[in-house]
Amino acid sequence: MSSLFSPRSLLLPLAVALAAGPALAGDEAVETAKRKQLVIVSFDGAHDNLLWEKSRAMAKRTGAHFTYFLSCTFLFPKAERAKYQAPHEKRGRSNVGFAPDREDTILRLGEIWLAKLEGHDIGSHACGHFDGGKWSAEDWKAEFAFFRESLKNAWQNAGVGEREPADWKRFAEEDIKGFRAPYLSAGSGLVKALEENGFAYDASLVTKGPAMPVASGDIARFGLPLVPEGASQRPVIAMDYNLYVRHSKGKENPEKSDAFEESTLKAYRDAFARQYDGERIPLQLGFHFVEMNAGAYWRALDRFLTETCGKADVACVSYAGALDILAKEKKAAGAAL
Repeated sequence: MSSLFSPRSLLLPLAVALAAGPALAGDEAVETAKRKQLVIVSFDGAHDNLLWEKSRAMAKRTGAHFTYFLSCTFLFPKAERAKYQAPHEKRGRSNVGFAPDREDTILRLGEIWLAKLEGHDIGSHACGHFDGGKWSAEDWKAEFAFFRESLKNAWQNAGVGEREPADWKRFAEEDIKGFRAPYLSAGSGLVKALEENGFAYDASLVTKGPAMPVASGDIARFGLPLVPEGASQRPVIAMDYNLYVRHSKGKENPEKSDAFEESTLKAYRDAFARQYDGERIPLQLGFHFVEMNAGAYWRALDRFLTETCGKADVACVSYAGALDILAKEKKAAGAAL
């Protein structure tokens, strides 16, 4: 990710350029403003090693790049859970558990590194997946500190320090620039803590529809959109878990998996088409490392990316990649104006 932009200077001028370009600068500005339709796909949790492999293979096949929001308790086997102390929780407690054993942890470290080398974006999903809506900035800073130290020392903690990639520590200290709050629960203390811990973006908001990121201090804040879905076209957050609750009340219903897949794919296609043929606001889609309803949502994603990422003027990118593209488009739009 480029570190040469300021979210405050990037986001608002770009929005103005997109709105004012046609009136002030003619066709050239329109072409510049609509250069790329961004599709941003992310995965929360990033734990199951088989799904690391599956998602990376999907990315290679479709030409996409993803953001993986990692929960750091999966860097420890459950036998070492006492190392983790979440704010206001009992020591060793995690809402999402830990790695089953050390071997599983080591495999995950390898997957993280391969994803990084393949151009994917590794972000933070905090550690124990607790609702931090009422956490103070100090609570968040403690959680972030544990995340970074856990990632930085993960190979040594797993007993295989000799296998640590040469650039791993720099990666852990400098490249984790994005965050998504568990449960999308971001209280008043979060942004201050993100700024003080060197983050560039937060992806914890929800918006009424696809929306440009907004600046909050030095943090670019993205929101998963509400998109129409199903026969009733009722809006739902564009995230697999929300569709899972919508479709089957949060319980597995494999008999209807194909129908859920088709409804999800149609919702993605329609949301994409509205932007691709319209304002070209980035479309964000969120997923978890769980194949809910017998894989309906992952299958829909695979089909959607396969047919979408190769289209003209489309970029299927991570959040970090999106920030770089938005910065370049803002610069080009400003020059045209």
